[in-house]
Amino acid sequence: MSLSSVFNIAGSGMSAQTTRLNTVASNIANAETVSSSIDQTYRARHPVFATMFQGGQSGGSGSLFQDQDAAGQGVQVLGVVEDQSNLDARYEPNHPAADAKGYVYYPNVNVVEEMADMISASRSFQTNAEMMNTAKTMMQKVLTLGQ
Repeated sequence: MSLSSVFNIAGSGMSAQTTRLNTVASNIANAETVSSSIDQTYRARHPVFATMFQGGQSGGSGSLFQDQDAAGQGVQVLGVVEDQSNLDARYEPNHPAADAKGYVYYPNVNVVEEMADMISASRSFQTNAEMMNTAKTMMQKVLTLGQ
């Protein structure tokens, strides 16, 4: 692995953490939305990440359990999935969005968990940015070795 590949790896990590931050922001923004139907209620969304390995590897499944000598080339976002856990049904017959039985459905978003996830994603983004700066500094030092 060359020093220049650090930029690609850190860049893919920053891109993945940006997707993670966007899904967290969407979840927090919709945490208190209500619906009169289970099918129309907002469900929390979570990104799914996978390690990208060098293209020449046999198997190529992108699994974390590949050979020990497989070098990672970054991270990719496989997609964003909806959380299938139970929604919060509250009996509020006077609510304008209540169904025929008087229930209002709230999303399955836990704001505390989302805030912790946001802090984690922000720190991961910051770590990748610092890694790029360190690699840049190292490359500059290499250029001055011949002087």
